[in-house]
Amino acid sequence: MPSAADPPVIQAEHLAVGYGETVVLENLDFTVSRGDVFAILGGSGSGKSTLLRTLIGLQEPLHGSVRIAGAHPPRGGAPTYGVLFQSGALFGSMTLAQNVALALAKWTNLDPRTIDTIVRSKLRLVGLEGFENHLPAEISGGMKKRAGIARALALDPSLLFLDEPSAGLDPVTSAELDDLIATLNGSLGMTTVIVTHELRSIFAIVRHCIMVDGASRGIIARGEPAALRDGSDDPQVRAFFNPRSRAA
Repeated sequence: MPSAADPPVIQAEHLAVGYGETVVLENLDFTVSRGDVFAILGGSGSGKSTLLRTLIGLQEPLHGSVRIAGAHPPRGGAPTYGVLFQSGALFGSMTLAQNVALALAKWTNLDPRTIDTIVRSKLRLVGLEGFENHLPAEISGGMKKRAGIARALALDPSLLFLDEPSAGLDPVTSAELDDLIATLNGSLGMTTVIVTHELRSIFAIVRHCIMVDGASRGIIARGEPAALRDGSDDPQVRAFFNPRSRAA
């Protein structure tokens, strides 16, 4: 179990993110603790995906800094964390096994038999045993997300980023994916960072969160989701967590 003395897995200081000269979010200060399930929340166009791209090193910060396990996100080297992109981002011409094997083939010197054993274990971990030779077009949307998670876990990262994992899924499949994420977080001792706006997932698995807003270009709330839902004085935060009340 993590302790208060453990250094944060992610530390953002005075961070500004955006494109070119366009600032999307700025003055961001937050940390993510080891073993946490941490969410970046916000409405459409709030900048949460731009923040995620900066955290995983696909974009440079405009200002400030991001440190993961005490270091800046790597660019060009072996990844130190796993990422599930919103669409799953599987290569359609490759089988699930071949998709999961990509990182192992690129970043390790393991022999093919060992890679095959690891690939099968990762697919088994996400409930896809027996689907190794299926193409992405031959499986459901929820299974694609699971395969994407298996690929993200190929190098045994201790940190996992998930971009809208429940997007486009029906409620039952979404709940099953939430259960899988929670199980992996607990059984593997991982730190998980999720970008989402799905309230069902937020209340099911997220422990701490920040909420960003594009109009104010910053963080407008932070804490435990239930506490923000029940106790925030910010009308925008209350509306996000209580959409039925807003509609009424």
